[in-house]
Amino acid sequence: MPTEAPDWLPSDTFSALDEKLGIEIVDWDLDRLVARMPVEGNTQPYGLLHGGATCSLVETVGSYAAALRAGPEASVVGIELSASYVRAVTSGHVTAVCTPVGDGQPVASFLVEVTDDSGRLTASARLTCMVLPRRA
Repeated sequence: MPTEAPDWLPSDTFSALDEKLGIEIVDWDLDRLVARMPVEGNTQPYGLLHGGATCSLVETVGSYAAALRAGPEASVVGIELSASYVRAVTSGHVTAVCTPVGDGQPVASFLVEVTDDSGRLTASARLTCMVLPRRA
């Protein structure tokens, strides 16, 4: 059963870009945050999933994972993103599974695997975020 978003996370935290790309967090598990994104509408002119859309998905799921682990008294900012593309995707959805690397303080790193609807790996990425005290 999927884990719900924490009560302290504002409901309007998704950016306009997240909404435009159709990114949806489907499981808020602290150790395995999962998001989905449709391929349709996020393709390059020749019909393949756009690498920029994939990186946006990775940045979104990793940033939420960092924020979830840091808690309501901290904020996070991405400082490094590295992605490798393994397989082209032309339809359906992609799913990003984000898992933490290390303890996450003051730098939080995450591995993100992106798969297609058949469960085949399409991209792998690493996102690193800096955890900062929230400003008043």
